[in-house]
Amino acid sequence: MIEFDHVVMNFGKKDVLKDVSFSIIKGEIFTFIGPSGSGKTTLLRLIDMLERPTSGKILIDGTNVTKLRDRAKIQVRRKMSMVFQKPSPLRGSVYANIAIGLQFRNVNADEISRRVSESLELVGLEGYEERKAITLSGGEMQRVAIARAITTKPDVLLLDEPTANLDPVATEKIEGMIGDLKKRFGITIILSTHDMVQGQRLADRIAVVIDGRIGQIGTSKQIFYQPMNRAVAHMVGVADILDGVVTENEAGLAAIDVNGVRIAAGSGVSPGTPVTIYMRPEDITFYEKDSIRSSARNKFTGRIIEVVPMGPMVRLKVDAGVKLTAVITQRSFEELGLALGKETELTFKASAIHVVERTDTD
Repeated sequence: MIEFDHVVMNFGKKDVLKDVSFSIIKGEIFTFIGPSGSGKTTLLRLIDMLERPTSGKILIDGTNVTKLRDRAKIQVRRKMSMVFQKPSPLRGSVYANIAIGLQFRNVNADEISRRVSESLELVGLEGYEERKAITLSGGEMQRVAIARAITTKPDVLLLDEPTANLDPVATEKIEGMIGDLKKRFGITIILSTHDMVQGQRLADRIAVVIDGRIGQIGTSKQIFYQPMNRAVAHMVGVADILDGVVTENEAGLAAIDVNGVRIAAGSGVSPGTPVTIYMRPEDITFYEKDSIRSSARNKFTGRIIEVVPMGPMVRLKVDAGVKLTAVITQRSFEELGLALGKETELTFKASAIHVVERTDTD
């Protein structure tokens, strides 16, 4: 439905997007995740034709929109709606704010009234028609902005950091709304966020944007558990990244030498191959010696060299011949009697490790 073909975007001497290619499927929730300044908003603005790329093509339903003149461009843009990070309510009532797009399209008054009421119900703001928009809370304003966007019945809804400035309660409501919109109308939803977990919760597919490039595109599982490179792994919270060499492989179970430490991992990579292994910190389990029986193939004794409280969780760094980072609950940390400098037992499964062949550029 939407395709970027070797798109480059420069603002003056700054390269904002660098040879970006990807496609978005009709009806999916497609999410750009990445740090501030990585190019996420520029991607949305290009899709909405608010910007023209420096080079490359953008195709929407097969049409190269980068070459469209103003009148033709308007016709395509009317099939899309965009909600910006900071809502800008118009002076006047909530009703007037939501109705404005329909008024520009010369929709009759009865139809406008019906659609505004329908949109308010969808965003959970029934009865707000006569409220002054500028008196609403941040979360309510954002819901009004989404109502205004969907009341025109777009084929594509673009959301730029839709919950960036909202509290957790408002964020939960808007995330629920986004899922409902897809289920009820089957529209294509494209959003940007720097919130990794939000991207994981909402998206059918995720594109990781790093320094103006697409680092990886895939499902939530592929992005968070099977990163293709170090940059993506760091971005999505994969803390354990280790280089090694496969020493043997028996029926898809590889033995990998990492600085003299043997780690077992599920992989078809041949012996002698240099690899990088990736593992999420949540996949490491701590236990008291001889207290459990585990099917995990990787069992180590290590010393805790760093303890970092993280609310209800604790991040630990353990020296077990190789340095490993793990995250466990505060309750488990206390019950196991763990502490800085203490020796501990830990384990992780071969299936928890993602193995990528290492190249000279890694």
